[in-house]
Amino acid sequence: MLALCLIWVAPLFAQTITLNLKDADINALIGTVAEVTGKNFIVDPRVKGKVTVISSRPMNSDEVYQVFLSILKVHGFAAVPSGQVIKILPDVSAKQDSIPNATDAEPGRGDEMVTRVIQVDNVASAQLVPILRPLVPQQGHLAAYPTTNVLIISDRAENVARLVNIIRRIDKVSDSEIEVIRLEHASAAEVVRVLNAISRSGPGQAKGAQASAQTLVADERTNSVLLGGDRSSRLRLRAIISHLDTPLERGGNTKVIYLKYAKAADLVETLRGVGKIQGVKTKGKPATPANIDKELDIQADEATNALVITAPPALMRSLEAVIRQLDIRRSQVLVDAIIAEVSEKKARELGVQWAFDGTGGTGAPVGGSNFDNTGGIPAAAIINGIATSTFPGVSTGLLLGGGNVTDGGKLKWGAVLQALAADTDANILSTPSITTLDNEEAEIVVGQNVPFVTGSFSNTAGASAGNTVNPFQTIQRQDVGITLKVKPQINEGDAIMMEIEQEISSISQSAAASDIITDKRSIKTNVLIQDGQVIVLGGLIEDRVTETEQKIPLLGDLPILGALFRSTGTNHDKANLMVFIRPVILRNASDTDRHSAGKYNLLRARQFQLHDEKVPLIPGALMPRLPEFDKLLELPPPFEPSGDDKPAAGTSGPDQDG
Repeated sequence: MLALCLIWVAPLFAQTITLNLKDADINALIGTVAEVTGKNFIVDPRVKGKVTVISSRPMNSDEVYQVFLSILKVHGFAAVPSGQVIKILPDVSAKQDSIPNATDAEPGRGDEMVTRVIQVDNVASAQLVPILRPLVPQQGHLAAYPTTNVLIISDRAENVARLVNIIRRIDKVSDSEIEVIRLEHASAAEVVRVLNAISRSGPGQAKGAQASAQTLVADERTNSVLLGGDRSSRLRLRAIISHLDTPLERGGNTKVIYLKYAKAADLVETLRGVGKIQGVKTKGKPATPANIDKELDIQADEATNALVITAPPALMRSLEAVIRQLDIRRSQVLVDAIIAEVSEKKARELGVQWAFDGTGGTGAPVGGSNFDNTGGIPAAAIINGIATSTFPGVSTGLLLGGGNVTDGGKLKWGAVLQALAADTDANILSTPSITTLDNEEAEIVVGQNVPFVTGSFSNTAGASAGNTVNPFQTIQRQDVGITLKVKPQINEGDAIMMEIEQEISSISQSAAASDIITDKRSIKTNVLIQDGQVIVLGGLIEDRVTETEQKIPLLGDLPILGALFRSTGTNHDKANLMVFIRPVILRNASDTDRHSAGKYNLLRARQFQLHDEKVPLIPGALMPRLPEFDKLLELPPPFEPSGDDKPAAGTSGPDQDG
């Protein structure tokens, strides 16, 4: 049990070391590494020198050994495993010793010396040797074996893995004459420019010969190079493209992107925010906001509706992908509103007024009765027998008057009976319609701009001296009519979220106030509705009954005779108001034409109906025929006015609304 416990806790006490050496003997370093890693080393007598190592954190034995291999590489030495020991030799002798063979499964790590045999399938291995030789250090080894078409490479494991990656990209099937090479880091247009410049200035090339042997085309949409030509030319160019298509520590380019639907100025801030979030890399480390601002610049050219972007290649491709998704055709929403109002007003008034004048006799009284709801009729007018039509303030309705108004009488008296019955019915139907883009606010106003007096002033100073009086009034104008303001937002599927403000205002016919009175009904709400669905926004159902009675005390309460000393009035107001709305999504041009055709042909048919009713219309004011609308609605060809503007039989009726 004690042994098992020791085995279990042994990894917890694994030895770590922090290497910090300055001008230390390399043999002392080898001894330290041997103690930490538990490996046995045989040191060649030629291995001498001073080493300096700076470390900021402790490392385990495996990390220490990898650092040790890198130190040997820097000083021109290599570690070659041989059984239970590791030989430390100069690089020149290492490739001739028993260095391990690497495979795809075990490619080696870091700066280990390895030998790898690479099978080439589609190109001749001998053609690759002069291409790859500059990438192999002098102490390394690179050779081709044409019999089996393989390459033999002896070098550090990290560099061998890099060469294998390049060989895999070059070793492509080239049965066709056109190859597509997708670039990961470089710009396709820039690579083609460089390759064309190299081809034109190549030594030993006849003028125009190289151009006929190869073809280079850049596809900027996929960032690819289309390569054509003979086999040897394509092989050489593939190798050059592989070298050029490498990530850069710093770099960037500028592109002008023309937008089709979106507004350039609206996308600038969005793209700047996306660029900062992407985490642009600078020298292998996350960039600070200051570095990002230096590398990323986005400007909008409103004249051409284009974006001018300067950014590193990787960020440029990311921004282009975002722009492609934002620059799309936006749907539209056609909003039809129906405002229906039915009102009914009934009024009934009945009253009797008295007046008497006893000025002809001594001490005779003067008086009478007067009620507001039957209009104020002056007593003098009754007594003196003035015509009823000239009475000031006389209300409408039936007026019957009588009494003793002769001069011979000492007491003149008179009475007026007034009766009125009024019925008013109104039926108002309004159908405002408006079309707007998705998530854009729109407003339509149909009405009058009515002036309201807000103040008045009259300069009367000096008027008595003959100066001109200069009165004036201040007026404020307001819209009175129908106002519809909507902001639709199309959700997933066919649902529409709408912010709606609906206002109905009109001028009241009442004369009870000193200025104009307006009636106002408004709705402000948010609704969720399906495409083509009709929804009621709100309504007003009002039933108001007002009864008034004015009478002379005591006399008006008498049975039967009391009616001669009373005035009664009854008003009954009843109003029904409902507002309905119906949105329709217009996703493309055909949807827009289909809904526009119905309303267009309806109005055009109404014009020809007016011709039938002998309403003189100017021929030039007739709406022209649009054949594309007729095709959409599958209607018969509409009437075309002849020279004498006489409508033909069979004209489309006004009920065709599409």
